[in-house]
Amino acid sequence: MRERSVRDLLKIEFDGYAIGGLAVGEPTEQMYEVTNFTTDFMPEDKPRYLMGVGRPENILESIERGIDIFDCVMPTRNARHAVLFTGNGVLTLTNAQFKDDFSKIDECCECFTCRNFSRAYLRHLFNAGELLALELASIHNLHFYISLLKEARNRIINGSFKEWKNKTVNLTNNRI
Repeated sequence: MRERSVRDLLKIEFDGYAIGGLAVGEPTEQMYEVTNFTTDFMPEDKPRYLMGVGRPENILESIERGIDIFDCVMPTRNARHAVLFTGNGVLTLTNAQFKDDFSKIDECCECFTCRNFSRAYLRHLFNAGELLALELASIHNLHFYISLLKEARNRIINGSFKEWKNKTVNLTNNRI
C-alpha cells in the first residue's frame, strides 16, 4: 500500500513528499524498515518529510535513510516535564541528584538557558511550579535540536555523518 500510495502521489506535482502513520507505537526497527522501503520510491531531488518523529536518535537514523524534514512536539513537551536533551544524554531535572548541581544543563551548550542558569536553579523552578521553568527548558531543548541538525548537515557535507551519527545516537540514549 505504501508503494502504491507513493506511486499515485508522484503523478501529482508536489514540492515534497511525506511519510505518515509511523512513530505511533510500532517498534523502532519497523519504523526504520518502512522508512527505508518508502524512500526507495520517493524522488531524491524533492524534500522528504517524516511526520511526527522527534527523538534525536530517530531523527539521525532517519536522515541516514534519506529523510530531510521532521516535526514533533517532543522538544517542548519534554521540556514542560523537566526532561532536557544534552550531548551526553537526557536529564530529568526534577530528580534529587540535581538539587545541588550548579553546573550548566549541558557543558557544550551556549543557549540562553545554559549561559545563565544551573541545573539546580531549573530544578528549583520546576519544583516550585514556576512557569519560567517551562520556558527556559524549552529554549534549551529547541537549541539542542537546532544544533544537532546543523551538525548533521555539516557532517553530511564533509562526509563524516555515519561515524558521527553512530557516536551521537549512543550518547543521546543515555539517562543522566
